Amino acid sequence: DAIIVENDKLLVIDKPAGVAVHGGSGLSFGVIEVLRALRPEDSLELVHRLDRDTSGCLLVARKASALRVMHALLREGLFEKRYLTLLKGHWPHGRTRIDVPLRTDMRVSGERTVQAHASGKAALSDFRPLQFFGKRATLMEVGLLTGRTHQIRVHAAHAGHPVAGDEKYGDADFN
Repeated sequence: DAIIVENDKLLVIDKPAGVAVHGGSGLSFGVIEVLRALRPEDSLELVHRLDRDTSGCLLVARKASALRVMHALLREGLFEKRYLTLLKGHWPHGRTRIDVPLRTDMRVSGERTVQAHASGKAALSDFRPLQFFGKRATLMEVGLLTGRTHQIRVHAAHAGHPVAGDEKYGDADFN
């Protein structure tokens, strides 16, 4: 079952990789549009987003009051967002905080892309190696202190260790 938790204020959805959270970028619908169609009596709003290729827990508010509370918790940093990701190469830095601003208004060959750039918005990620696979790859836990678009993917690539399977910011040969 895709619903992990349900109460009168919140739904927690187990979102698989490959499924968009909302329509856009050539898609007419995503998780939120499907939920709204199935539950027209609820006032459903996304608390946060996950990239289409990211699996994980997606929080959906069932009431405007719950959405306000959840957004306040996110703004105040009282919410932990942790991810597991496989990165290219042997991560030599141990536990590392990457504090590199990200710009989301950049275009590469007409495609919207995110870049590490001094004029971008603040972005903080904590990287912690969990397991090494020789020199080939490192399994990492990444904690997000901000929630910028493609933050983990861009910070990892900026550190020289792109996310495995990432076609946009990754290493084609490694993928």
